[in-house]
Amino acid sequence: MAIERVRTLVDHLFRREAGRMVATLTRIFGSSRIDLAEDVVQEALLRALRVWSIQGPPRNPRAWIVEVARNRALDVVRRDRAWREKEEELRRWAESAAEGGGGEEGPAPDELRDDQLRMMFVCCHEGLPREARVALTLKTLGGFGVSEIARAFLSTEDAIEQRLVRAKRRIREAGLRFEVPPEKDLARRLDSVLEVLYLLFNEGYGAHRGESLVREDLVREAIRLGSLLLESVATRLPRVHALLALMLLQGARLPARVGHDGRLRLLAEQDRSAWDREMTARGLRHLEFAASGDEIGVYHLEAGIAGCHAVARTAGETDWARILGFYDLFVALHSSPVVRLNRAVALAMVKGPAAGLEEVDAIASSPELDRYYLLPATRGELLRRKGDASGAAAAFAEALSLAGTEPERRFLEERIAGCRKT
Repeated sequence: MAIERVRTLVDHLFRREAGRMVATLTRIFGSSRIDLAEDVVQEALLRALRVWSIQGPPRNPRAWIVEVARNRALDVVRRDRAWREKEEELRRWAESAAEGGGGEEGPAPDELRDDQLRMMFVCCHEGLPREARVALTLKTLGGFGVSEIARAFLSTEDAIEQRLVRAKRRIREAGLRFEVPPEKDLARRLDSVLEVLYLLFNEGYGAHRGESLVREDLVREAIRLGSLLLESVATRLPRVHALLALMLLQGARLPARVGHDGRLRLLAEQDRSAWDREMTARGLRHLEFAASGDEIGVYHLEAGIAGCHAVARTAGETDWARILGFYDLFVALHSSPVVRLNRAVALAMVKGPAAGLEEVDAIASSPELDRYYLLPATRGELLRRKGDASGAAAAFAEALSLAGTEPERRFLEERIAGCRKT
């Protein structure tokens, strides 16, 4: 097998299996030894790259890597009497992998699934800084390298490393247990997990800086982890269904959100036949499950708005009155300048651009929107619809000075050019 094909296989295994393996080893060794678990898995994958490049991959690549990781872990435990009792657990883990448990042939067994679920609660503990939770989740559960995390969040590798080091130190010092929290603490801890997944999804769906507007790997990882939460009775709750519905319904639009030419396409301009129908159907199913019980939160409302767009066959058939109703509830539940800006768009679609502009102007001085490019961009769109080409061009120019990604900048440049032709 060519070296490049071996690298592709190892990279695939790293993405798919590293988080599972680290989670299982963390269960065996304890949350204070996350570094040991990561090092063992990393060494196994590096050895696979070296050996397979010469000998070719084995029949069961995952089992091979688990066996190497187990042997390396045994080397560690045998040097320390305190860890000798872990040998039997390591042996059972390797035997399970050799039998195909948790591989691509079928679903992950309960123990493997639960290991990842517990790991998610460790990584997203509310006692850790928010930025550290995201980085730790990507590194430990998602199989993302430090350089990838740094690129995704426009940070330096040193800064990401420091976040990870501090987070792991906090886990050790606080003695955080490798567990799904007891029922009395579950709601608070689950909210922290959902917040991390929401941040992770949003960064993938609309990156803040860089050449690409979309980071599909982040979107898919957030959806994978959200789906994992629903596999446990303890976390199979309406708000989890709501967040997963939101991510699936918005994620379904990714194929149409940026054109082949790299140009950003607004929702009304997208080719809806390109939306992922399977993801849309899954999202709508989870939206139904989210409606069970009396709970209603921001994820329910955002998912409801996304559902309105998903069921509209064309942009013209969108039920904007219903969307405005959702935003009215949203403002009552969790008012913020960004929510009010989004409501202004819905208001303009129902009552005309003048009504939307009035709402935009009412929040224009909010400090939270000081460098938020979508404020002048929205104002520009509404002015354009109202027929004020020169005012729209000025607003788009202001947005251009604040836009962070290349597709956004190209879109605004085209809007400015269009206004000047009018």
